[in-house]
Amino acid sequence: MYKEQMPEEVLARINRKEHVVILDVREQEEWESGHIPGAKHIPLGQIARALNELNPTQETVVVCRSGNRSGQACDFLSSMGYNVLNMPGGMSKWTGD
Repeated sequence: MYKEQMPEEVLARINRKEHVVILDVREQEEWESGHIPGAKHIPLGQIARALNELNPTQETVVVCRSGNRSGQACDFLSSMGYNVLNMPGGMSKWTGD
């Protein structure tokens, strides 16, 4: 199981200069239309092949457009032992840069 953190909470953590690891699982076109500065981009369909790019012990906030695909990614990653948080509402609710 994984926890969730609302977009405004994630933004507040970034604004407090906390080290927040963000994984964006949207498709390339969505990523190019705008993303959270410093986020890592691995489309949902490539997550299983890219596990070595993620630190399982590092808390990672997973983001998509609305929170659906990021939830799927969180289900998968948490089942593999990764420390993940889903961001419900996704980029459609993001108010930061």
